[in-house]
Amino acid sequence: MAANRVGRRQQGRRGGGGTGGSPVSRRPQPPARSPGLQRRPARVTVKYNRRELQRRLDTEQWIDGRLEELYRGREEEMPDEVNIDDLLELETDEERTQKLQSILKSCTADTEDFIRELLTQLKGLPKQQVLQRLSPDDPDFPPP
Repeated sequence: MAANRVGRRQQGRRGGGGTGGSPVSRRPQPPARSPGLQRRPARVTVKYNRRELQRRLDTEQWIDGRLEELYRGREEEMPDEVNIDDLLELETDEERTQKLQSILKSCTADTEDFIRELLTQLKGLPKQQVLQRLSPDDPDFPPP
């Protein structure tokens, strides 16, 4: 079957420019790509430094893993979240330590190592800027 199609195509090309009613000339051809249209690039420009985002993600995953270890068998007592940005807003490591101790007060395991390691990981980690999307109902929404 494929050989028949190839043969017809070759006959249609040789047989007078395709106006002789060959099966090839009657088939609609797919539209040719316009040279002005290009495929969209696969990468998107990112406003944030990729290395900083990866470091932040690694820190968040580390926190989740350590909390699971600390609260093994008592997952219902585990805090919902340890917000990195809340910790970064605090001025000193002492304030961060107090905040973490209050979050982890229900933990019966020793949390000193966890807190010390987390404070080390927070060094140099920038606070994430939250992007807010305005809704059309918002009074600050720009007019069209």
